[in-house]
Amino acid sequence: MSVLPDSFYLRKDVTLIARQLLGKKLVTNILGRRSGGIIVETEAYSFRERGCHAYDNKMTSRNKAMFEAGGVAYVYLCYGIHNLFNVVTNQNGIADAVLIRALEPSEGQTYMIERMKTQSAKRLTSGPGKLTKALGIDRSFNGRYLRSDELWIEDGIQVVRSHIVASVRIGIDYAGKDALLPWRFSINGNQWISK
Repeated sequence: MSVLPDSFYLRKDVTLIARQLLGKKLVTNILGRRSGGIIVETEAYSFRERGCHAYDNKMTSRNKAMFEAGGVAYVYLCYGIHNLFNVVTNQNGIADAVLIRALEPSEGQTYMIERMKTQSAKRLTSGPGKLTKALGIDRSFNGRYLRSDELWIEDGIQVVRSHIVASVRIGIDYAGKDALLPWRFSINGNQWISK
């Protein structure tokens, strides 16, 4: 296991980091119950564009974690239902983050099935709300260091650049022309990509 170093997150190009997170492995270890999966879909967000919760670098109580130095989690509630997990990037005071949209499960599927209250491993982590529930990530993880004993990202598989698909992000029509930025990245043909 090779946990990603702080230097991976502290870089300035959030779209590059979003692409490079594909193939990495996101892992939780909650009360000794380890589960995780290969990241297969991401979305980049930068304070410079209207899709971002911290557009124009405006800090609120909700987005405060985004202003930390890269390498912490930003977890927020979406639609009053889903906890969504983001990887904070860039330097302290600059609010950039990458939403993890989908994982391909690689360990702890029994725990994931139990948390999801389902009988089937099918589509367990094929969306940003699903994967947080399956991995046991809730808002108590907001601001959590990504090299902690309970939450980390490590090396996974190598993704060939030609297998990465760039498209527009989902559910941010309010962002105007910024909604058209091709900042959603996925591994071409992977069955775990969100619908």
